[in-house]
Amino acid sequence: MSIIQPSILPGMMELLPEDQVEFNKMKEIIEDTFKKYAFFPMDNPVMEKMEILNAKGGGETQKQIYEFTKGSTEIGLRFDLTVPLARYVAMNFSDLNFPFRRYHIGKSYRGERNQRGRYREFYQCDIDIIGHDNLSLYNDAEIPMVMAEIFESLKLDNYIFHYNNRTMLNGFFESLGIEDTVFALRTIDKILKIGEENVKKEFIENGISEEKVNKILEFITFKGDNNETLQYLKSLDISNEVFLKGLEELEFVYEEMLRFGIKEEHITIDLSITRGLDYYTGTVIETFLKGYESIGSVCSGGRYEDLASNYTKQKLPGIGLSIGLTRLYYQLKEADLINFEVKPAVEALVIPMKGMENYAVDLLNKLRKHDIIVQAYLESGKMKKKFNYADKLNIPYVIVIGEDELKEEKYSLRDMKTGEQKLVGIDYLIENL
Repeated sequence: MSIIQPSILPGMMELLPEDQVEFNKMKEIIEDTFKKYAFFPMDNPVMEKMEILNAKGGGETQKQIYEFTKGSTEIGLRFDLTVPLARYVAMNFSDLNFPFRRYHIGKSYRGERNQRGRYREFYQCDIDIIGHDNLSLYNDAEIPMVMAEIFESLKLDNYIFHYNNRTMLNGFFESLGIEDTVFALRTIDKILKIGEENVKKEFIENGISEEKVNKILEFITFKGDNNETLQYLKSLDISNEVFLKGLEELEFVYEEMLRFGIKEEHITIDLSITRGLDYYTGTVIETFLKGYESIGSVCSGGRYEDLASNYTKQKLPGIGLSIGLTRLYYQLKEADLINFEVKPAVEALVIPMKGMENYAVDLLNKLRKHDIIVQAYLESGKMKKKFNYADKLNIPYVIVIGEDELKEEKYSLRDMKTGEQKLVGIDYLIENL
C-alpha cells in the first residue's frame, strides 16, 4: 500500500504544542478582557446561507467566500463574525436586550492569495455593541479601550489606533461633487497597498478630474498631531452637512477615548483610514504597532448604522472591533515580540521507579483533586530519558517515587531549572505546586 504524503491545505495554521500553548494564552487574555468589560459570549455556525453572506459582503471579500451546494442549498463559510452577528440579532431581536454587548472568538474563512502571514482559515476575536434605533457615540470610545487593555496585557505598549470617520469622508466627497462615495472609499483603502500614484490613476480612469483627485490626496495625506489635524479639518471651511456631522463625531469620540483612559500617544487621527467593507458608516479604526507597521493592522473595525437592514425592518446600529488572532500570533512570533508570561502546560511530572506505578497513579489523583496539572511518565526506559522528557516539555518540577521515598512516606521533588532536589510530603506538594 502506498503511503500518502501528509500535508495541509495552503493558508492553514497548525502549531507545535509549545506554540499552541502561547496561542491559547493570547486567546485567554483576550477573552478574559472581553468578559471584564461586560461582553457576553456568542458562538455562531461557521456555515451560513449564501443569501445571508452576499447581502452584506461587498468589495474584494465577496470574491473570497468559500461556497458550495448541498442539495438545493447554497452554503458559504463565514468571512467574518460581523455578518453572522447581524443575522443573529435580526433573528433573535425580541429575545435580546439593547444595547446588546457580545464577544465572539471563532474561525473565519477567506480565499485570499496565499502569502506569508495571511491565512485562509483564521481566528477572529470580535466585540460589538448593538443598539435599537440609536446607539450612543460613547460606545465608539469605550470599545478601543478594551483593545488597549488587551495590548497592554500582551506587553505590546507600542500600539497606535489610527482613527477616522467615514461620515466625514462621505461629506468631503459630496463637497467635491463625487457621487460614488463607495468607489472613492474603496480606492483610498488601497493606498498602502498600491501607493498614491496608482490611487490617483484609478480615480482619473473613473472620470474624476485631476484637480479633484489632488484635493483628495492632499486631504488623506495630511500629517500633523491630533489637534493640528482637527484644526486643519475645521480650516477647510466645508459647509456640507454630512461633513460637519462626521467632523463633530470624530472630535467627540477622540475626546471620549482620552476620557476612557487611552493615552494620547496611542491615538492618531489618520484621514486615509476608510476600512474596505461597505457596511461601515462612521467611526473606523485600524491599529498598528509602532516600528512594525509592515505587519499591517492588528485590530480593526468601526461603526455601522444599519448592518441588519437586509434581514429586518428594525434599525440596529452598532460598533465593533476585531483582532485577527491567527495573523497577529504569526507576526508577533516572526518579530520575536511575544514576551508575556505563559504558565507551563504541565506543572509537574511524576516518575515512578519500577514497581511504583500504582503509587504514582494514587499521587496523580490526590494532586488533581487540588487542580494541579500533573502527568505521570509510566513508560519503560532509563531515568535520563524520563528527565529529558520533562526538560523538553519545559515541565518545571519532577516528582520521583521509589522504595526509599515510599518508606518515609515522602517524595523526591526536583526543580528542573535549578537542579535542587529535596524530600517533601504530600501537603508540601499541594501547597507549593
